[in-house]
Amino acid sequence: MSCNLLIKQLKLENMENQEVMVVYSWTANEGKSEELKAIYTEVTEQMNANEPGALKVQCYFDETSSRLILLDVFADAGAVGFHLGTTAAGHFENLLQIATPGEFLFCGNVPDEMKQAATGMGLNATFAPAVFGFERN
Repeated sequence: MSCNLLIKQLKLENMENQEVMVVYSWTANEGKSEELKAIYTEVTEQMNANEPGALKVQCYFDETSSRLILLDVFADAGAVGFHLGTTAAGHFENLLQIATPGEFLFCGNVPDEMKQAATGMGLNATFAPAVFGFERN
């Protein structure tokens, strides 16, 4: 295999297998903070049990603003799509009844179809492909 062909194949594999990180928030309506946290407890349990492409979920809660801030890391865009079509879809309407969504930041290579789906859900979404960085093991 030529060097150029190998480099091209590695780039293709890296794009197809690139992790996607999603950072987003929900602000609970008055008196609904505990209900919001309860829904996301269920969401994280479902993701852990049923979504092998969900690599990490971290939830943070700011009591002063009733804002739940989330960090989800997925194996690739396909895993994000699976999540949006299953677990997220099952809770989205209930969440809209008790909280206001903030901006959704999709970090990584996200296909146009997924961008359209996120926008179609009414999400205030930003899509940013990876450009540089490092990771320590």
